[in-house]
This record gives sequence, structure tokens and C-alpha cells, in this order.
Amino acid sequence: MQYQRSFNFSAGPAMMPEAVLEEIRDEMMNYRGSGMCVMEMSHRSKVFQQIVEEAEADLRALMQIPDNYRVLFVQGGGTVQFAMVAMNLMKNGKACYVETGAWSKKAIAEAKKYGEVQVIASSADKNFSYIPDCSDLPIPEDCDYVYICENETIHGVTWNTLPNTKGHVLVSDQSSMFLSRPCNVSDYGLIWAGVQKNIGPAGMAVVIIREDLLRDDLNAYVPTYMNYKVHADNDSMYNTPNCWSIYCCGKVFRYLRNLGGLEEMQRRNEEKAKVLYDFLDTSSLFRAAVVPADRSVMNVPFVTPSKELDAEVVAAAKAAGFDNLKGHKSVGGLRASIYNAMPKEGVEALVSFLKDFEATHQ
Repeated sequence: MQYQRSFNFSAGPAMMPEAVLEEIRDEMMNYRGSGMCVMEMSHRSKVFQQIVEEAEADLRALMQIPDNYRVLFVQGGGTVQFAMVAMNLMKNGKACYVETGAWSKKAIAEAKKYGEVQVIASSADKNFSYIPDCSDLPIPEDCDYVYICENETIHGVTWNTLPNTKGHVLVSDQSSMFLSRPCNVSDYGLIWAGVQKNIGPAGMAVVIIREDLLRDDLNAYVPTYMNYKVHADNDSMYNTPNCWSIYCCGKVFRYLRNLGGLEEMQRRNEEKAKVLYDFLDTSSLFRAAVVPADRSVMNVPFVTPSKELDAEVVAAAKAAGFDNLKGHKSVGGLRASIYNAMPKEGVEALVSFLKDFEATHQ
């Protein structure tokens, strides 16, 4: 059957590599001679154990994860991790957060349920259009950790220089930029990423946590499933995990390794983002929303002079085969999410469409 796939600019769930989808399709009814689909098999089976072991091994190789860090596959997405981070890491009941957009704001609100939260830097004064200077932050000595959202999906800002945490544990939400560029894992105490943006289907988060942060002495109110050490002690198999997501993410990890790893992904991502930003910076109708130094190469928010024209662009784009260009409901405007799986050709086609739209709306 012939079909035409859309260029899907959704912020998540988002595009997956076509080669990965085709491989999953080919294994759907009979995974490697097992006689069943991965969705049907026991997570305790030898077949699935091999799947999860290969997924972790490929991720470790991709990111060069040190041996003193554990890789966890945890059900749920960011909303679960907002709470888990605070529940597990607040020893002194105090944490510092940098507020750079919608998702760090949500993390702050959740963490306040479990301890004292200090917002030590914020870019709210300019509608989260930049990353604040974090070279000399007012971090209390008894602060348990410093938290950042390293790429804000909604506001389209990214960190190019990590904050100076003055020796405190750094926690990063990498959901919308995970595996898009090299990452020195040793700079962090904990990295987590909801997988539905850049690596797989919704319903799971990858957590990379330094072993010394795993604790037996959590407060009694912490549910068993919300304890990182429980997941680590059971190799992410304390209960039935999100088997399908682990399987799909494992395919993506291997795919990225075969492409040349994270250095190659960074090259590709910067190349295709430049195509879009170069157009926006010279356009008389469209305007990028973020200062150049802090622009995300994954999520590109932009606007026209009016909400009505924004809506017209979205409708025309949909008709032309470009899906999910509408900005998040909280900020409006337009947004193109151009994750790893978005080909350069998709960005070039979008720019061509925007140029034509501009020419007819002068």
C-alpha cells in the first residue's frame, strides 16, 4: 500500500526514525523467532532480558556512561520525575531550581510539596526567552541539589554552559534534547528524560543516577515504586516495566550508534536548525522568539505579527502536509520541533512553505 508520511513537527509524542519503525514493523508478529510480539512476552523471559540488556549497553556506549552511574527505565514521564527527584534527593529538605520556562516551573511547583525550594535564577522577566547567567549562583551550603531543565520544550531555550553549582549535585531534565549532542555524564548527579520527545513512544523515562545518590533512608511516605534504589536494585524489573517502550528505545539507541553516535547527531541537528533559524532571522513576516545565544536546536518557537495570522499558518501548513506547528496553548504562536528523527529535507520543505506563505501575505 502506498502512503505519504507527514513531516511531523510535534513536540511529543514525536517522529521516530523510519528505519527503526520499519524494523519494528518487521518484528511485530514474530520477534526473532520467538513466535510472539514484544508486547506479548513476559518481562521475565530470557528473550526480553536480552532486549533490556542490549538497550542499556547501547545507551551506555552512546553516552559513555561511567560505571558508577545506574541506568533506570521508569514508567511514567516528566510529571512522575518532578516528584521522584525531590522525594529521593531532598536529604536536608532544601533544593535550588533555575526557572527557565514552563517545565522548570512545573518541576518547582511539584518539589515544593516535599521541601523548601529556592529559585536562584529566572528568565521570567523576558518571557523565558534566554538562559540567565548562572556563573555565581546564591546556593545555600545545605542545598541538596541544583535543578535545571536543560532544554525547555515550550519556550525553546537551551543551556550551552551548565550552571556553576559550587560542588552541589546537578540534576537535569534532558527530555527534549536527550541524545541530540554529546553529554559528559560526570558533570551531573542525575539526568532524566521522558522518552516520547526524542527517542521513543510515550510512557517511560530514562534515569541516569550516580550510585551514591541511591538511598535506603527515604521518608516513609515515599511509595516503593518512587524509590530510585528499588529500581536500581532490581535492574528496572521491580514490577512489569514499560516493555514496549524499552524495546523501541533500544532500537533507537542502536540506530544512533550505527549513524555515528552523538557527535554525528549534533552535526546533523545544528545543520538543519540553521536552515530554519537563518530563514526566521531574515524574514519580514516570521520572528524567532529566543535570543540567538540560547536557541534550542530541538524546539523552535516563532511568531507572526498576530494570533490570527499564526492560526492561518497552522491551517495552511496542515493542508500542505506539515503537522503540529501550533505553539503550546500556554504561549501561543508557532513551534517546530525538529528532533533527531526529523530529516533535514523536512526542515527545508517547511522553510520553502513558509517562504511561499510570506510571499502571498506581504
